[in-house]
Amino acid sequence: MSTSSPRLDHIVISVADQLDESLARYRQLGFQLTPRGHHSLGSSNHLAIFGTDYLELLGYEPKNADRAAERWGPELNAIGLSGLAFKTDNADALYRDLAARGVKLDGDEAKAFFRPVELPDGSEREARFRTVRIDPAGIDNGRIFFCQHLDPDLVWRSEWQTHANGATGISQFVIAAKDPAKSVALLARSFGDAVVSDIEGGKRVTASETEIDFLTPEAVQARFGDTVVVDENGKDRKVALVIRTRSLADAARAFQDGGITGVQQIGERLVVPASVAYGVALAFEQEEAGV
Repeated sequence: MSTSSPRLDHIVISVADQLDESLARYRQLGFQLTPRGHHSLGSSNHLAIFGTDYLELLGYEPKNADRAAERWGPELNAIGLSGLAFKTDNADALYRDLAARGVKLDGDEAKAFFRPVELPDGSEREARFRTVRIDPAGIDNGRIFFCQHLDPDLVWRSEWQTHANGATGISQFVIAAKDPAKSVALLARSFGDAVVSDIEGGKRVTASETEIDFLTPEAVQARFGDTVVVDENGKDRKVALVIRTRSLADAARAFQDGGITGVQQIGERLVVPASVAYGVALAFEQEEAGV
């Protein structure tokens, strides 16, 4: 099985035990969030669903803290951009392929879990997933993994895909890295060198409609100013997202209606600082006409 065509599935923003607070804040930012889901692993989430990808607020309810900690470990209580998930159509075959490429993986097989989803008629089904996780020992901050959706119709539902801020998808995922060439090597090994290109200030992995940028801290701050927080110890840190919107005017209006302050215009983007958006800078850019 080839892994040479990366496609973004979703990103994860860890919110620890602040599910209620983060839900309220991201609604203020103009996102429509799904009802709270509860994983069989003890964690809980809310999703902002776009066209082919989504944003996940991942945390836990206090009553499930111990069970969730068994699965997520220390990262459970981290706040900020923590997870980068790519799509796979066959998690088991992918596991074998990555292992053959010399990629160190977490565990000895793909993992399975689920969460119940309530349907419009009041009935309930289980949304089932199989994931392959790269060994976290080789990643400074958070997780990089692959997700197979066995029931995608329960996730990408049309009634969840309209957002007051006009969001339609994730354009860029930005990692501050002291040595971008070294940091991008893990994804190059997973997908092949062909997906990696040089950009000003770092390296880029192109994942279909999304760019995964590994940038020096200086390059990150040149793009995002003081809206980001980089790791002062020199470790890699996932710091920012660029969100496509149908209308920057709609995004600005949503922020105003939600009482969001501190938004900066940097170039042609509106940037919500990390201090407002649970540890991740959110830059909104106008999507190209006809997209």
